Amino acid sequence: MKQSSGYAERDVTSSDNGWQLVVRGSFGMVPVKANGLWEGGQGGQSSRQPRDCPLWGVGAWTPACLAERQVQRLREKALGGDHSLTARPRTDLEGGHKEARCHHLQDSLFSSDSGFSNYRGILNWCVVMLILSNARLFLENLIKYGILVDPIQVVSLFLKDPYSWPALCLVIVANVFAVAAFQVEKRLAVGALTEQAGLLLHVVNLATILCFPAAVALLLESITPVGSVLALMVYTILFLKLFSYRDVNLWCREIRAMKAKTKAASSGRAANGGAAHCTVSYPDNLTYRDLYYFLFAPTLCYELNFPRSPRIRKRFLLRRLLEMLFFTQLQVGLIQQWMVPTIQNSMKPFKDMDYSRIIERLLKLAVPNHLIWLIFFYWLFHSCLNAVAELMQFGDREFYRDWWNSESVTYFWQNWNIPVHKWCSRHFYKPMLRRGSSKWVAKTGVFLASAFFHEYLVSIPLRMFRLWAFTGMMAQIPLAWIVSRFFRGNYGNAAVWLTLIIGQPVAVLMYVHDYYVLNHEALTAGA
Repeated sequence: MKQSSGYAERDVTSSDNGWQLVVRGSFGMVPVKANGLWEGGQGGQSSRQPRDCPLWGVGAWTPACLAERQVQRLREKALGGDHSLTARPRTDLEGGHKEARCHHLQDSLFSSDSGFSNYRGILNWCVVMLILSNARLFLENLIKYGILVDPIQVVSLFLKDPYSWPALCLVIVANVFAVAAFQVEKRLAVGALTEQAGLLLHVVNLATILCFPAAVALLLESITPVGSVLALMVYTILFLKLFSYRDVNLWCREIRAMKAKTKAASSGRAANGGAAHCTVSYPDNLTYRDLYYFLFAPTLCYELNFPRSPRIRKRFLLRRLLEMLFFTQLQVGLIQQWMVPTIQNSMKPFKDMDYSRIIERLLKLAVPNHLIWLIFFYWLFHSCLNAVAELMQFGDREFYRDWWNSESVTYFWQNWNIPVHKWCSRHFYKPMLRRGSSKWVAKTGVFLASAFFHEYLVSIPLRMFRLWAFTGMMAQIPLAWIVSRFFRGNYGNAAVWLTLIIGQPVAVLMYVHDYYVLNHEALTAGA
C-alpha cells in the first residue's frame, strides 16, 4: 500500500512477520520498523530498542502512528531548512552514525543577556556560609571566655536597690501629664478656655514631659542607665501621643466652627479625614476610655475612630508572646556573651590610639551588633506591637514596610519605623509645607527633631553629652544625597546596608569609650 505526501512517499506493507513501513523521498530512506524493532535505513545500522505508541501502548507502534511521526519529522526538516529528520539538527559522523548536535547559540547563565534569574541555590549557600562562619565565631567565644550569661546581672541593670524603683515610679507619674492634657481639651471643647490659653497650657505640659524625667535621671543616684532609658522612652512616646492628641482635637474644633458658619458636612466625618462608618464624633471622644485606649494602642497618631479587628486570635497572640519571651532571652544572651567582651577589649586600642586595632575591633563588633539590632527590630515591630494590637483589637498592623529593599537612605527612614514616620509626616513635615517651607527645609527639620530625641535617649541616661547620636542622625542628610546621587539599584541597597552595619558600632564604641573614661578611669584615679 503506497501513500504520498508533500515531502515523501511512504509504503506500508504487511507480511507474515508483521508490519513494515518504508518512507522514501528526496532525503533518502528513513528507518523502518518490523515487528516492533527499528532497522536502520542509511548505513545499515539497526536498533533493538522498542518505541512507544500513543494508541497501542509501550513497546508497540501501529503503521499509522509511525507514518504520521515520520511525515511530521519531514515537515519539520523542510521548514527548518536543514538536512535532518528531527526537530533538533543531526550530523553525520564517521561510521555512518547519526548523533544530535550538542552546540547551540546561547549565553552563560551569569551573563545579563541570558535572562536567567533563579539564584535560589546561591542564596541558600550564602545562608549556610553565614551560619557556619557565625557558628565558628560563637564557638571561639565560648572557648575563650566561657559562659558569661548571667540572669542576675540583668536584674542589676534595672535596679540598684531592690527596695527602690525610681524608673517604675517615673512611669506611674506619667499619668499626671496625660490627665492634664485631657482636662485642657475638655475645657477647650466647652469654651471654658480660649485657644491661646489652651495652647500655652499644652506647651507647658509637653515641655514638662521632656524635662521632668530628664531632671530625675540626672539628679537621682539610685536610678540606673537602663532604667533611665526605659523611663525616658515612655515619656518620649507620651510626648508624641499627646502632641497628636492636641492637634487632632484642634482640627475637630476648627471643623465644628466651620460647620456652624456654613452648615456643611458633619463634624464626625470631617474629624476623621472623611472616613466612612464613624461611630464617634467630637466632642464625644473626650473620655478617659478613649484617651487610655489611644495611650496603650501601638500608634503615635490619634484618631477618633481607629480600625478595629473583629476578635482576638488566641493562637496568633500566643505565638507573639512566645516570640517576645524567646527573643528577649536571646538578645540578653548575645549582649552578655558576645558584645560585652568585644567592647571591653576595645578600650585599650582606643586609649593607645592604635588605629589598626580600632578598625579590627570595630569590624568584630559590627557582626554581633547588627545581628542584635535585627533581632530587636523583629522583637519590637513584629512580636511586641502585634501582641499589643491583638489584645486591643487594633486593626492597623502596618508597623514596618520592606526597608530591607531600600535603595536610598530616605526610603529606609520612611519604611523601617512606620508609627514614627506617620507621626513625622502628619504633625511635622506636612504642617511645615503648609506654612510655606520647602521640602528640603521640612526634611531637615524632621532629621533635626529625630537627632534631638536620639541624643535625648542616650546622653541623659549616661549622664554625659557627646552629641555622637545627634551627629550621626544629622549625617544622614548628606549621606542620603550621596547614596541617591552616586548609587542606584543593588549598589544603593548595598550602601544602605553598609551604613547600618558599620555606622551603629561606631556610635556604640564612641559612647562606651567615653563612658568608660568618665566613670571607671575617674574612679580608679580617685582610689
